[in-house]
Amino acid sequence: MKRLLVVGIGAGDPDHLTLQAAKAIAATDVFFVVDKGAVKQELVQLRQDLIKEHGRPPYRVAEARDPERDRTTPAYAEAVEDWRSRRALACEALIRDELGADETGAFLVWGDPGVYDSTLAIVEEILGRGNVAFDYEVIPGVSSVSALTARHRTSLTQVGRPVHLTTGRRLAEEGATADDVVVMLDAHCSFAGLSGYHIYWGAYLGTPDEILVSGPVAEVADRIKEVRAEARARKGWIMDTYLLRRS
Repeated sequence: MKRLLVVGIGAGDPDHLTLQAAKAIAATDVFFVVDKGAVKQELVQLRQDLIKEHGRPPYRVAEARDPERDRTTPAYAEAVEDWRSRRALACEALIRDELGADETGAFLVWGDPGVYDSTLAIVEEILGRGNVAFDYEVIPGVSSVSALTARHRTSLTQVGRPVHLTTGRRLAEEGATADDVVVMLDAHCSFAGLSGYHIYWGAYLGTPDEILVSGPVAEVADRIKEVRAEARARKGWIMDTYLLRRS
């Protein structure tokens, strides 16, 4: 039967790759790459570098173009579902057409596949349609959250206190609902205006472009907005994560 690996490759530093992930890459016959276009070509390049270093020839690389996603609609959940279903069709075609009956294919996933990534949901959607059969395994990776707390030399958890993991959109709607809040995918700096919190913010974690800022929200919010806007304008994209901790 066809075999699929969903491999977490870390937040951006090639050294984030675990021994388990390196072995998975070495065992792969076909690597599936979803191309996000020229703006994010460096993200594809990192995957290609990891394949070149850890893959065992003869392997193949099969690519599909990532479908466009409507980021302007207020119907956010519906837009994500539509985009994910179209991406699932593209990935299904790769698995069906490019992976032999007894071969192993792999998707190399940023960070950890279980933290705000669509790959596992896409794999389950493909299996649910029943057009192609395969077994799959998930290889965990170093998430941007782990990289963030390590680079800021702080812990994610505190004794007897929960941690809330959310998105910028939800933070803007609900506010901070816990003493410790991890926020991902925040395009609008929803932390601004939160009093009584310390922020540990990071962008492009693990890469040469890494940016770190920390301090009381009231003191560093404007600085984060400024460096974030400048970095996004310069590179054309940004991936950032932050931890809010009640002072």
